[in-house]
Formats: sequence, C-alpha cells, structure tokens
Amino acid sequence: MSANIIKKPFFAWPLLVIAVIAVSSAGAVLQEMSAIPPFLRASWRMYATSIVLLPGLFFQWTNKELDKPNRRDWLLIFYSSIFLAIHFGSWIWSLDNTSLVRSLLFVTSHPLVVVSIMPIIGIKVKKAHIIGATIGFFGAVISLGDIGSIGQASLAGDAAAFFGAISVVGYLFIGKYLRTDREIPVFIYALPVTFVAGLILTISSICLEGTSIYSTIPEKSAFGWLDAMWLPWIAFLAFGPGLMGHTGINTLLKWVSPIVVSISLLFEPVIGGIVGWFFTNELILGKYTTIGGLLMITGAIIITLEENSENPD
Repeated sequence: MSANIIKKPFFAWPLLVIAVIAVSSAGAVLQEMSAIPPFLRASWRMYATSIVLLPGLFFQWTNKELDKPNRRDWLLIFYSSIFLAIHFGSWIWSLDNTSLVRSLLFVTSHPLVVVSIMPIIGIKVKKAHIIGATIGFFGAVISLGDIGSIGQASLAGDAAAFFGAISVVGYLFIGKYLRTDREIPVFIYALPVTFVAGLILTISSICLEGTSIYSTIPEKSAFGWLDAMWLPWIAFLAFGPGLMGHTGINTLLKWVSPIVVSISLLFEPVIGGIVGWFFTNELILGKYTTIGGLLMITGAIIITLEENSENPD
C-alpha cells in the first residue's frame, strides 16, 4: 500500500464519517421536497452543485500545467452528463414512489449491475463476483415481498431506483477513464458534467412535468430554486451532499484506501434511513426489506472486496 494512504492526517476518519453522513442525507432531504416535480428537483440540485464547483474549475482551468479535455474527451463528458441526468432523474422519481430505505437500497446496488455487464464488456468474472451478485440479487427478490404491505413500497419506485443504479454505471465508467487514463482534473470534468445534466433534466421537466423557464410559482419554474423558500434546501444539498459529501470523498482518497470508502458508502441505505427518521420521526421497515436489504449490502461488499483485492491502494 502506498505511503500517501498509510500516513493519514488526524482528521481523515472524522472527515470520512462526515462525508458518508452528508452523502446519505440527500435522499431524506430530496424526499421532503416532494412538492417539486422530480426532474425539476434533480435539475435544481445540479445547478446549485455547479455553482459550488465553479471556483475549483476556475483554478484548474487557469493552471497551464494541468491537462485540458480534447474533442473526444468533451464528447465523453457529454455522454457522462446524460448518464448522470438519467441517474438523478430516475432516483429522485423513485423517492416519490417507494420508501426512502428501499430507494437507497436499489440505487446503491450498482456493484451488482457491474457484475452483470462484465461478460458483455470483456472483463473476467471471478467466483467472488458470482457469489456476491447471487446473494445481492436474491436479497432484491426477497425485498419485493413487502410491496403493497408497507408504507410507500412499490414495484415502479423500486424499479426506478434500480434504473438509477444501472445508469450511474455508465457515468462511473466514463469518469474513471477520463480521471484516471486521461488525467482530466476533477473540477474540469465534474462541473461540465453536472451543469449539462441539469440542462437535460430541465428540458425533460419542461416536456414531461409542465415546467416553465420562468413562473411566479417556484415549483413550476426552472429557476424556482432561487426562491427564498427553496434556496436553503438547495444550498444544503450543494454544500452538504455535494461539497462535504462527494468532494470530501474525492479528497479522502489521497489518504484512505478506496475499498474503505466504497464499503462505507454501501451503508448509505442504513444511514439515510436514520437521517430520514430525524425528519419524519418514523422509520417503517418490513421484514422482507430488512432481510433482503442486508443480503443486498452483503453481496455488494463481497463484490467490492473482490474488485479491490488486486489493487489494495
């Protein structure tokens, strides 16, 4: 393991805890904003996050020593933004149509999706991959037993969250290539992807949700997030899950092993459910959701451990 991961600063572990909690809080906050149509809600988050990323983009773009995207890179960035828009749009739609914990369980099941497509993209599937995927998908099937019997659980909501997991795989694969192989600086990659995803979601909301570019009703306006009623919520999403969460995690990778970060994030459904409880004072978990959810997390952990077994740094 490399020295830059072994020699951790004293604040590394507290920062990891804060980052995971911040990321996990997004679902509860977005669910509380259900008065806003899901695609519009997703676009608001993208725009606010873009503003937070702007200083970083300016610093990196003006640094002549850093690599800049070429024409092919910009095309991949556009594709990545499409995947990100689909991910957030479908996931936030799921928050309105299934329970918070179930939405988080299915949207964080992307390790299972990766294993499913590995043979298609020519990556060797190992025994641990198959075991983890089998356990995870078996858990997903078991969790369906609660549909129609508890709270908001629905097949459509679960499917939308899982579609969010499928789409985020494309975003992750493109991001890994551009950040690792092409060495595109993080803000030069992240801001265009986030902003264009916001534009795609706005267009989708105008076409599907009746949103206007401008309206006196904030919940119907593309710029409604600037309204005094919603700005504090959007600011929290930008600085909390956005800056402290995702940017904090990217910072932590300098000192903390990716496997530790990856496994920590797999507990987002548990932490997110607890955060949601603070908002609503209730946490409804059916027995099938509990058993199936634990199996899904276990399967994802097995896959994550196998993926990092040959690259512990």
